[in-house]
Amino acid sequence: MCDMRLDKFLSSQGICSRKQAAKLVKDKCVKVNGVCASKSDIKINAERDIIEVGGEIVAYTKYIYIMMNKPKGVLSASADRNAQTVIDILPENLKRRGLFPAGRLDKDTTGLMIITDDGEFAHKMLSPKSGVYKLYLAELDCDLSESGKAALEHGITLNDGTEYRPAKISFENTNNRSRVLAEISEGKFHEIKRMFKAVGCEVLELKRLRIGNLFLDENLAGGEARLMSLNELKMVFSGNNN
Repeated sequence: MCDMRLDKFLSSQGICSRKQAAKLVKDKCVKVNGVCASKSDIKINAERDIIEVGGEIVAYTKYIYIMMNKPKGVLSASADRNAQTVIDILPENLKRRGLFPAGRLDKDTTGLMIITDDGEFAHKMLSPKSGVYKLYLAELDCDLSESGKAALEHGITLNDGTEYRPAKISFENTNNRSRVLAEISEGKFHEIKRMFKAVGCEVLELKRLRIGNLFLDENLAGGEARLMSLNELKMVFSGNNN
């Protein structure tokens, strides 16, 4: 079912907000099947009708995929009565019904977050069976020992029985063993923090840098977001199971 209002269509494709759509229509910048749209609330069929904005055809995509540089103090949730969420801070032109964060980052954790309305994509990305590794930079309150590194690379079991798969551990700088790069393929509750605590270190700062082979866009400041390209979507699942 692809019948929808023109302004909703333009908003859902990341072109502009619904309010901005009305101005584009008024300025005769929007055509439907070659004819200038008369109103922004007219009904169109997203799959059959040809929509042009400023002379460029807008190809309809059923789902939307957004990369965000998640800032501190924001919840990885679709909605919350008491706190700001990653959906709340999206630019208006990227907001659409049904968006949710694919996976979660703790409130005080920053970095790469994918927001979408494609449940199948999110399930595949988060499933341990897919082998999608996530790379984190952890700033610790102490130097990670060789025995601690070896334990994390072997896989550890906490006193409460929680098991963590082997992690890939390296150092951002060989002369600084308190800034550690950790790759994991799971996403259990507070996993990184609990893993390091088990080997004697507290995590002071945590940032996700990569999902699969998709790195966080360095041009995105904290709280900024943009649409992802088809190639970037493929990068999420490339180079896994290694």
